[in-house]
Amino acid sequence: MSRPIVHEIVRLAWPVFVAQIAIMGNGVIDTVMAGRYGTLDLAGVGIGASIYVTLFVTLMGVLVALMPTAAQLYGARRYAEVGEEVRQSAWLAMWLAAIALVLLTHPGPLIALSKLTPEVDAKVRAYLDLIAWGVPAALLLRIFQGFSTAVSRPRAVMTLNLIGLALKVPLNWMFMYGKLGLPPLGGAGCALATSIIAWLTCGFAWAWCALEPGYRRYGVFARWSWPSARAQWQLVALGVPIGATFFVDVTAFTFMALFVARFGALWSGAHQIAANLAALCFMLPLAVGHASSVLVGQALGAREPARGRATATTGVLIGLACGLVIGSTIYLAAGEITPLYTSDSAVQAAAVRLLALVAVYHMFDAVQAVAANVVRAYKRAAVPMLIYGVALWGVGLGGGYLLGVAPVDLPGLPGPLGAYGFWLAATVGIALTAALMTVYLVRLGRAHAP
Repeated sequence: MSRPIVHEIVRLAWPVFVAQIAIMGNGVIDTVMAGRYGTLDLAGVGIGASIYVTLFVTLMGVLVALMPTAAQLYGARRYAEVGEEVRQSAWLAMWLAAIALVLLTHPGPLIALSKLTPEVDAKVRAYLDLIAWGVPAALLLRIFQGFSTAVSRPRAVMTLNLIGLALKVPLNWMFMYGKLGLPPLGGAGCALATSIIAWLTCGFAWAWCALEPGYRRYGVFARWSWPSARAQWQLVALGVPIGATFFVDVTAFTFMALFVARFGALWSGAHQIAANLAALCFMLPLAVGHASSVLVGQALGAREPARGRATATTGVLIGLACGLVIGSTIYLAAGEITPLYTSDSAVQAAAVRLLALVAVYHMFDAVQAVAANVVRAYKRAAVPMLIYGVALWGVGLGGGYLLGVAPVDLPGLPGPLGAYGFWLAATVGIALTAALMTVYLVRLGRAHAP
C-alpha cells in the first residue's frame, strides 16, 4: 500500500469516524434517558426513532449524490461549479424535507403494522410530530457534511457533531422533565431536543461556510440560484438509487429485529446486543469508505484514473485490515463484551453465540462498506442497489426466514435455528455483497483505465 495514499485516507477518515460516533451517541443518550423516565416513553422513543431513522436515512441517501459530484469537480478545480451543486442540492433537500414532514406528522400508515396500544401509539405520534420539524435542518446539515468532506474539510463536520452531542443531555433533561417552567414532554422531549440541535448546528454550519476563508473559493453564497431541471435530474438520477440502497440496508436490520422478536425477550435482547455492536464497529470502515470515495472522486476529476484505482485498492485493503482486527477482537472477547450490555446471564450466553457470527459478518461488512462508497465515486448507483436488494433482502432476510422460522426440513439442519439462523443468513448475504461490490469496483477501475 502506498504510504502517501494511506496517509491521505487516514487524514480524511478519522474526523468522519468521530463525527459518526457522535451521531450514534445521540441515540444512546435518548435510549438511556427515556428508559429512566418510563417504560412507555422508552417504547415510544424506540419505535419512533426506528420509523424516523428509516425515513431519514433513505432521504439522506438521495443527497449523498452531492459528494461524488463535488469531489470530481474539486479534483478538476472547477470550484465555482461545486458551489452551484451545493445550491442545487439545497433545493433538493427542501423537496425531500416536504415529503418527510407529511409522512412524519401523519404517521398512521407508518405505524399501522405495529399494532400499538393506545398509550404507546400516542407516545410515538408525539415523538414523530416534534422530530419532523428538525428534518429540513438535518438534511441541510447533511449537505454541508457531504460538501465539506468532498473538498477535504471533514473537521468542520466533526466539530459540529460534537457540539450537538454536548447539547443533547441538557436539552433532553430540560424538555423531558419540564425544567425552566416548560411542560414535561417525557420521551417526546428527546425529539424536540434533536430538532433544536439540528437547527442550531445547521445555522453554525452555514455561517461557518460563509465566514471561513477556506470555503470562499466555492462561492456558495455568491449568488442566488433557482432550481435547474437538468441539475435536479442529475442529482436525483444518482441519488435515488443510493437512497434505495440505504433503505434496503436499514430495513434489512429492522425486519430482522421484528422476526427475531418472535423468539422471545431473551433472543430479542441478544439480537439487540449483536446489532448494536455490529453498527458501532461499522463506523470505522464506513469512515474509511467515505475518505476513499472522496479521494477517488478527486482523482477522477483531475483525470488521474491510475491514482483513483490505487486509492480504491488501498481503501479496500484498509477496510479488510480493520475487519480482520475488529472481527477477531469480537470473537475472542465476546464473553467480556456482553456483560457491558446486560447483567442477565441467559441473555449474555445467547449474545455470545450471536457475536461469533457478528465477528465474521463484520469482516465482510468492512470490505463492502469501503467498496460500496468507492463505487459511488464513479457515479454508479444502480448496480449497487440491485446487489444490496438481492444479497441483503433476498439472501439475508429470505435465507434468515428459511433457516430461522420456516417449518421446513433443510438438509443437515436439526430444525429452525431461530435468531442464529437469521445472523447466519445475514453473514452469507453480506459476504455476497462484499464479493460482488469488489468485483464491480475492479471492473469500473479497468473501464476508466487510460
